[in-house]
Amino acid sequence: MRFSFTSEQEEFRSILRRFLEGRSPTKEVRRLMETGTGWERDAWKKINQELGLTAVAIPEAYGGQGFGCTELCIVLEEAGRTVLCAPLFASTMAAYAILDAGEEAQRKALLPGIASGDTVATVAFSEEHGNWDAAGVRMTATPAGGGYRLDGTKSFVIDGHTADLIVVLARTPGTAGEQGLSLFTVRGDAPGLQRRALKTMDATRKLARLTFKSVEAAPLGAIGAAAAPFTRTLTRAAVCLANEMVGVAEKLRESALDYSKMRMQFGRPIASFQSMKHKQADMLVDVELAKAAAYYAAAAVDENDNDLPALASLAKAGASEAALQTAIHTIQIHGGIGFTWDNDSHLWFKRAKSSEVMLGDAHYHRELMMQRWAA
Repeated sequence: MRFSFTSEQEEFRSILRRFLEGRSPTKEVRRLMETGTGWERDAWKKINQELGLTAVAIPEAYGGQGFGCTELCIVLEEAGRTVLCAPLFASTMAAYAILDAGEEAQRKALLPGIASGDTVATVAFSEEHGNWDAAGVRMTATPAGGGYRLDGTKSFVIDGHTADLIVVLARTPGTAGEQGLSLFTVRGDAPGLQRRALKTMDATRKLARLTFKSVEAAPLGAIGAAAAPFTRTLTRAAVCLANEMVGVAEKLRESALDYSKMRMQFGRPIASFQSMKHKQADMLVDVELAKAAAYYAAAAVDENDNDLPALASLAKAGASEAALQTAIHTIQIHGGIGFTWDNDSHLWFKRAKSSEVMLGDAHYHRELMMQRWAA
């Protein structure tokens, strides 16, 4: 597979960058991260109406724009550059889950609202043990009154305390591993559902703990057959997150380079010192390698490449290490001011650190990659 961005995609990126830099300056990020929700519904709907961010990869038949994962990942990379405080990644992941597992009628009913931004959706699958795979699910789904009721707890749910629609992974009682897994949809205000925002390091993207006590839920797709479609969703989510992280890494690298050119020491910019040149070169190599893996994985999604699961893990592992290492270098280059609240570097540092472990860290994904290539 050969990959390069088209002129239309580069123009799309340019428009997005100008738009998001205008709408999401660090002053606005700092204001939103101090709120309980972490984002504002009216502002989010306006952004979505103007650019259709969540609609990019949703097919036109379901109210979307019908582009591919490559265009979606351009959106996410640019959102990462501005640490955009919005439920973009959560809704993207939910849309993929509905596309992967839902029946035609369910897609037509659920996806137009996500595409327009009227519905904020998320996926609840990880639990308090912190496993990122489907096999660790303990929440139970019990048939009741012609439907199903959910009991259990989900944790680390992105924007889970504010989402209108929650896609929940649960299992039939008495099953284990990948057997008996099903996806369900639950309204955010469903009786029996308790939602609590978690105190986390990265305030620019809120996480929540959801407790289900006999919550009524509607099946999404076939009962007991969610393991395969949910694995596809996780694979594409890892690709999306990797692309968002390379946006974070690139912004940090640029910030460090700009500061080193401005900061004077012994009568000359610190960027002129040999050790600084080596560090900047290391950062550039790390970020460019991570970008190459992330872009290639996004293209593999569109090509439905047989190696996609391994490529997704490769991209996530590379982006996890590159973003965090670049953040560490950036803080170090800024010196004492880099550790202060007034300096903006900590916004990207915290996003890099939280995204490093979200959906599995670099060690987890390298193990997955080897298993998938060996299979």
